[in-house]
Amino acid sequence: MNRSAISLPLFPLQSVLFPGGLLSLKIFEARYLDLMSACLRERQPFGVVALEAGGETKAGAGAVKLEKVGCLAELLEVESPQQGILQVRCRGTERFEIESAEQRGNGLWVAEATPLPSDESLLPPQELVGSAKGLASAIASLREQGSEPFLEPYRFDDAGWLANRWCEILPISLAAKQKLMELPDPLVRLRLVDDYLRSKGVVA
Repeated sequence: MNRSAISLPLFPLQSVLFPGGLLSLKIFEARYLDLMSACLRERQPFGVVALEAGGETKAGAGAVKLEKVGCLAELLEVESPQQGILQVRCRGTERFEIESAEQRGNGLWVAEATPLPSDESLLPPQELVGSAKGLASAIASLREQGSEPFLEPYRFDDAGWLANRWCEILPISLAAKQKLMELPDPLVRLRLVDDYLRSKGVVA
């Protein structure tokens, strides 16, 4: 994608979307129903950004403050189980940095944003291979529980993919996930994840 600034509709959430990640949303607010319709019609992504403060809905308490770095989301599936409600599944693609943002009259946030470089595809070094084996075990365990939190294909030979998938399921704070997502070096991200897993005895 061109690295010059783009105008981007935003979907603020109390969660962090990582590149390659799976995001499921239940849409019922008019501003977001309109957004999903436009994204479908124009085959365009939207921006997912974590909330540093404030709520997701118009009724959310407190002033809204957005994080500066978010992730583009492309629509994979859209279903309408009942009138006025959409169930959507999205995939995170690439990160962006917000230069400025404003909230329109209908409540929708729109930003001028600059796309950030994608992670370089790097093999995990030998000392971090345990993180790959641990994630494979975690996926098997989640499947036994009927959960499929990740999109295929699985890329256990990609340090950034490994780090991102671990970040999505680790019981760490929203702020910690945001900082990890922002890191430009996938090996640094994976090393920090590996350190955490070793501290918890997940990886020996």
